[in-house]
Amino acid sequence: MPTIIETSISLPRNFRLADFLAFHQRDAQMLAEAVTEKQLQKGIVWQAMSASLTFNFSNKKQADVRLHIDSGRKKLDAEKLNSHVQHHAKHMLGLNQTINEFEKYVAVHPELEQLINKQSGLRVPQAATTFEALTWAIIGQQISVSAAVSVRRKFIQHAGVQHSSGIWCYPSAAQVALQTEDDLRPLGFSQTKARTIVELGKIIERGELPLDNWLSDYWQGKALPAQDIYNALIRVKGIGPWTVNYALLRGFGWLDGSLHGDVAVRRNLQWLLGRSEKMSEAETQVWLEKLSPWRALVAAHLWAMQKPEGF
Repeated sequence: MPTIIETSISLPRNFRLADFLAFHQRDAQMLAEAVTEKQLQKGIVWQAMSASLTFNFSNKKQADVRLHIDSGRKKLDAEKLNSHVQHHAKHMLGLNQTINEFEKYVAVHPELEQLINKQSGLRVPQAATTFEALTWAIIGQQISVSAAVSVRRKFIQHAGVQHSSGIWCYPSAAQVALQTEDDLRPLGFSQTKARTIVELGKIIERGELPLDNWLSDYWQGKALPAQDIYNALIRVKGIGPWTVNYALLRGFGWLDGSLHGDVAVRRNLQWLLGRSEKMSEAETQVWLEKLSPWRALVAAHLWAMQKPEGF
């Protein structure tokens, strides 16, 4: 018998549903994410079991969330599950992010005020797991989005976890730890990326990188040890500052990573400032430093901005 948890999450008036759905709609084949106008179904691995997590937005004031776990005969604590699903859903929706405080702060910013007013309510949708956020960042290094989506799709299929509904599930660190570089190379991974992802899975499985524990503590109100996470990840060969800060943003909802190494951030900042010459990484880093503790949220706004006339 499956285990099913259903709950509802209230949404703020300025919730940007299109942003949330677009983030999960990268793969047009909808292998592990099925997106419609008012719904997301996401395949995940939940405590080593295949699961389907569905967000329904038929009611504009709330998200109706349903977790369906292929638990078989395994008995799960429904009360604990319900609490966890509540936290998990709010996190994925970006509802824990301090955007109101941020928007008040930049209301008089000479360069950001107009952009933020146009994009008021922007939150950063989260990956379903911290491991997914980190591995997606690695997959996407130095290749196009379409190429990264193709590799990701093959990666999911190779892991071979499919929910009873038919949707495929993004693999867990435990499953990836069992792979070898040779297993991943035919999927489109470079040797470096294959080595990095396998090593990452092993490190997590050994308990040396407790991503889920850090996130759970964060949900419970503890401070996120962002610098400790950064220091631990940066030691893994194949992971650089951009990858860490992107994973912190998309996996933990940490809004203060500096994404000055991101090409789109630098290009769009050039547009915002009306500069004819390109922004260097050093210039972008200095400009973002003044906006701490919301540097990554500013980067998200820059990603979302439209190209102005004249560029």
